Parts: sequence; structure tokens; C-alpha cells
Amino acid sequence: MSPLLSVVVPSFNEEAGIERCLQSLADQTIPRRDYEVIVVDGGSKDRTREIAALYADRVFVQTSPKVGGARNDGVLAATGALIATTDADCELPRDWLERILDELSKEGVVMVYGTVRPIEATVRNRLSLWLANQAAALCYRTGAMYYTLGCNTAFRRDAFVRAGMYRTIDAGDDLEIARRMVQEGRILFDPKLMVGFSMRRYEQFGMLRSLYQWIYIVRKGGDSGKYTYSRREYK
Repeated sequence: MSPLLSVVVPSFNEEAGIERCLQSLADQTIPRRDYEVIVVDGGSKDRTREIAALYADRVFVQTSPKVGGARNDGVLAATGALIATTDADCELPRDWLERILDELSKEGVVMVYGTVRPIEATVRNRLSLWLANQAAALCYRTGAMYYTLGCNTAFRRDAFVRAGMYRTIDAGDDLEIARRMVQEGRILFDPKLMVGFSMRRYEQFGMLRSLYQWIYIVRKGGDSGKYTYSRREYK
């Protein structure tokens, strides 16, 4: 019997954080038999795949390029009618999948997304993500855009495939997909659908520098051009 939901987790050299992520996925409020966990690895040189194999139903190396391609590979391997995506360094609340199932069961809904809180809970990080969450809510309420994040998004699988799945670009693939998903049905923003998000890359490379590079790449259509974008090194 196929699970109700498939969770796709792209990874690359995440031995430090992936166990926390997968443990939080193992401790959900819905029965474990109702969902599968698929880890799609970008060719890690550390123990990422070894650790993932202790928790995930499937672990394999991606064949499509970039993080969007890793997510697409996971979706194509999934057996659930519903798909949730997160990142290997995130931490999921116990009711994450339960809330996703509830939202995607609503009439005409094909996509749901939520908010983030910092795992490294410094004052600066809390303020940064509070502002990001407020911006996401404002954009949703005004219809300006859907500020979707690959670490906290879920889809109806059939609609996602019809929409063409994620673009394989350097950045902004998780934001761009909403522009096509809205043609398939309703998109919901749930501010209570909140995941723990690691800020370590922003702390390492600098918040303003990282944000500037991300905006530059998104404006260029996802091509990093002169910048080596530091968030992910998926092949």
C-alpha cells in the first residue's frame, strides 16, 4: 500500500545536521506507515548517506543537476500522491506532516507553504527571520507573490509534475515554482507551518552578502553568473 505522503530531502555533506532532521521526521504525529522519507544526495564526501540510511526509506545519488534537480529526482522516485520538501539541515515540528495533510485536503489546493524559525536562535537571526516571515505574509495577503521556500513546501504530486517541476537553476527554483503551480489550483500560506531553519551559511558568509547574491541571481533568472553562490553545492 502506497503512503499518503512522500518527503523529499536533498543533501550534500550534511553529516552534522541530517540526523537531527531525520529524527524530527521520524517523530511525527501521523503514523510512520503513512509517509516515506527519500534522501537525494548530491555526491557527499562525508557520512551523509550512511547516516541517512538509518532513517530514510530510500537514499540515492541525484542524476539531475543542482538542488532543484535533486528535488525533482526525489519526486519522480516517490510513491505518495502528496509531496513535502525540506532541507537536510532543518528541524521539523511534530505536527508538520499532519498540518500539510490537512491543508492539501482542502478543495482545490495544490500547494502549501509556511514560515521558518532560526535553529541558531541569536537575536539577529530571530529578527532576520521574523522580518522574512512578515514579508511572506504581506506578499501573500496582497497577492504580490508567493514567497515559497524549498525547506517548507508541499504539493499535490500530479499538479507539480504537470506544472513542469523545479527548474534546475542556481537559486530561486523554490520561489519560481509557485508562478506555475498557481495555474494548477489554489496555493495556501500557513504561518503556523513553521520549520527550524539553519542560519549557519548566513553566519559564515554574512547575511547582507548572502541576501545580495541571492537577489542578484534570482533577478538574473537563476544564473549565478559572476558569483559563486554559497548556499548549496549540489552537483
